[in-house]
Amino acid sequence: MEPEKKKSSSKTSSSKDKRPKDKDKDESKTHKLSLKGSSRLVAEFFQYSIHTILFQRGVYPAEDFTAVKKYGLNMLVSADDQVKAYIKKIMSQLDKWMVGGKISKLVIVITDKDTGEHVERWQFDQQQQQQENSSSASAATPLFAEKDKPEAEIQAEIAAIFRQITASVTFLPQLTGDCTFNVLVYADADSDVPVEWGDSDAKEIQNGERVQLRGFSTANHRVDTIVSYRLGD
Repeated sequence: MEPEKKKSSSKTSSSKDKRPKDKDKDESKTHKLSLKGSSRLVAEFFQYSIHTILFQRGVYPAEDFTAVKKYGLNMLVSADDQVKAYIKKIMSQLDKWMVGGKISKLVIVITDKDTGEHVERWQFDQQQQQQENSSSASAATPLFAEKDKPEAEIQAEIAAIFRQITASVTFLPQLTGDCTFNVLVYADADSDVPVEWGDSDAKEIQNGERVQLRGFSTANHRVDTIVSYRLGD
């Protein structure tokens, strides 16, 4: 499995992190996120999303996963060395692109090994607040959280998404046969791309169904989730 990069024509401006070195005790109670902290939180959410989808959709055997505590939930992450190395390679680059404001979406595609048909597509749309337009934009369309939104509230929103991913087995068709997966990252065309990454088609689901799931927001980012799947025969 090789990381794949899908270029996007849209551009996202980045903002310099202006996180204060010291905070008063009463301010720290809300644990406000800087731009860099928000970027890392979103990237971490993407990482756990990959593991959770691989487990919940049975792409790999249940015995290949180990339990960890995250977002107040018992999360399952892959213990397979190959899978861990693949995800680590993706995340090391994703962290850089996130801080630079280069990412518009991350997609996890599950493919039938025998037929090569894409059977499921999990899309996480990511928007980053444009600092210079933040005041006017927030008044018109409140996509982003207030500046003083507590991190605990953000973590609760993320936990709700993972509960919904877990519950998705009630409406998603059961995957049959051996499956594999790919991760697509939609990045700006001017992004610095490692040599081992390559362009890819969108790997859309042909004649599939789409379901909008929950999202979450920080003062700097908004993430929305959509799952597309092939209808059963």
